[in-house]
Amino acid sequence: MRHKEDHRSGVGGWLRAAVLGANDGIVSIASLVLGVAAADSGAGAVATAGVAGLVGGALSMAAGEYVSVSSQLDVEVTDLARERRELLESPAAERRELIEIYEAKGLAPELAEQVADALVLAEDPLRVHAREELRLDPDDLARPLQAAVVSALSFAIGALLPLLVILLTPIAVRVAATLIAALVALALLGGVSARLGRAPVGRALVRVVIGGALAMGLTYGLGALFDLAS
Repeated sequence: MRHKEDHRSGVGGWLRAAVLGANDGIVSIASLVLGVAAADSGAGAVATAGVAGLVGGALSMAAGEYVSVSSQLDVEVTDLARERRELLESPAAERRELIEIYEAKGLAPELAEQVADALVLAEDPLRVHAREELRLDPDDLARPLQAAVVSALSFAIGALLPLLVILLTPIAVRVAATLIAALVALALLGGVSARLGRAPVGRALVRVVIGGALAMGLTYGLGALFDLAS
């Protein structure tokens, strides 16, 4: 039987965008509506602030992720173009560079030369050099639009939870209900992301729950101070 290993490092791109978006949506909107509610605002003000925060936050996440990943894509495309040009202009130097990479990995000089030549003959030379020199796969470059859409949708989905809770629960318990719902959602999100990435679950839970609680607590406190000042 073949030995099969299940690694999760390949899910990093989309998982990162989804987790960051949902986490930001929960924390940002929960903090926002709790701060507004602490200032003794009515349901209309809380709803307006929450919806505005949801729309603005989702668009901001999309724009930021698009710009960031587009910059990464520009670098990748530029590096590939440079490597393609060097392969055309200096094939001998590029061959020597590839051989030295395999020698640095522990292969004997003759074996490193054989491996380099065999791989270049079996595959597209650009693909081999991109993988070994640049750590890039020409067929799997950064995807700005995908990252932007995932970030925006995940932010909106995360933001809907605290917004709906604070609007649909009685005024007497809306703060406590929103805080609890947000913390539970953050804990679930941290646990799921840790499981998907095969990372320690406990550490992820502590990180997201404490961070979210601090953000919501500070924002609620500021809202209460404004209420006292008025």
